[in-house]
Amino acid sequence: MTERLNRWQHFLSDLERHAADPLPFEAAGKLTRVAGLVLEASGVQVPVGSLCDIQMPEARPGDRPARAEVVGFHGDRAFLMPTDELHGLSSGARVRPRNTPPRPPRLGEPRHPWRRDADRGLHLPMGEGLLGRVVDAHGHPMDRLGPLHPVVREPMARRPINAMDRDPVRTPLDTGVRAINALLTVGRGQRIGLFAGTGVGKSVLLGMMARYTAADVIVVGLIGERGREVKEFIEDILEQEGLDRSVVVAAPADAPPLVRLQGAAYATAIAEHFRDRGQHVLLLMDSLTRYAQAQREIALAIGEPPATKGYPPSCFAKLPQLVERSGNSVPGGGSITAFYTVLSEGDDQQDPIADAARGILDGHIVLSRELAEAGHYPAIDVERSISRVMPAVTPGEHLEQARRFRQLLAKYNKARDLIQLGAYAPGHDPDLDAAVRLHNDMAHFLQQDMHSPASLGQAVAQLGAVIKV
Repeated sequence: MTERLNRWQHFLSDLERHAADPLPFEAAGKLTRVAGLVLEASGVQVPVGSLCDIQMPEARPGDRPARAEVVGFHGDRAFLMPTDELHGLSSGARVRPRNTPPRPPRLGEPRHPWRRDADRGLHLPMGEGLLGRVVDAHGHPMDRLGPLHPVVREPMARRPINAMDRDPVRTPLDTGVRAINALLTVGRGQRIGLFAGTGVGKSVLLGMMARYTAADVIVVGLIGERGREVKEFIEDILEQEGLDRSVVVAAPADAPPLVRLQGAAYATAIAEHFRDRGQHVLLLMDSLTRYAQAQREIALAIGEPPATKGYPPSCFAKLPQLVERSGNSVPGGGSITAFYTVLSEGDDQQDPIADAARGILDGHIVLSRELAEAGHYPAIDVERSISRVMPAVTPGEHLEQARRFRQLLAKYNKARDLIQLGAYAPGHDPDLDAAVRLHNDMAHFLQQDMHSPASLGQAVAQLGAVIKV
């Protein structure tokens, strides 16, 4: 009798515990429609940006569910985009928000630590274990070197730094590239664009900066580029010297558009992780254009109307949200100096993405196809390039020498046709005479072998030697 009474008392105490901590009810939804890149589900009421698992009705135990992210909604229908490849989807597949218990616990079972306001956002690996590794947009290793260790999983969503709390750009950064150090001096915490068409040497220039820039950590985001270029960039351009202190995030062109967006956000979040620990980070993202194109695919798929040359308004809203995450931290903290490549389709500098990027970045470096075809590397068009923070990070003498170099180079290029035709007569324009006399020295100064770094001090000294000849 006593044993039976004890069992009833234990049962009643379980009921009281469950009643005191009720489990919120949240039903899984159903997949109702697949149209192009967009999945529609009914019965799913979670915020935009939440992750969901899609499980087929005939799935076997142990099958991994497909993953998708909520990108919009209309009425009671949620719009989702896959974050990996989807095969064999059919109507009626279960769509279950992440961090939701598969069923209520039975009496006597441990309670699931779940709340309705649980963080359903993306959490990816961060930490020292990423250095020297190549990962995809989900944080999975691609280099077959084993698991990442040590790392912690942190949320991708981060609160931006107040603009008034940021440390201003006041310190020059040595990139190891002579033309940039001397004529387009970059400041620590600056965001600058690398504008180039295809095949003009932007990857080689990125590799030079990754190897020679004075930074604690290098984060490279290869977003939307050809898959063949990932391994070539790492082995032939970045090399082991640059990889040892680098993290490479690769989301190639065949990845779903949401994964390409996630790759860019993940690379930026890794840079923020190291910056928040007081380190100086160099972020190289190739390319900002592919990021915008991925957002265009998503926006058009969920019904957003196109605006400028097929780009919906959300594309232009996403660019500053990504770019503004880089920069300096609070005074005395770390920094993110970012280089974003911008593809100029057909070498058109008025491309809408290129035009928008110029307005939100702290300068731009333009690579010229004409210089590349002439074998002039790096093919930096100094006349069309500018660093907006250069006056704040360079002394007056250096700034004056750079201005004089630009003036002479512009003089020569303007009179090039006359010089080649033999119509140039010395003695009429002292500046043009100096430009013609110094042209060979200036052209040699602007060229540099990818395996020969030039420090900031060396570049400034060589610039002064050229101008004073």
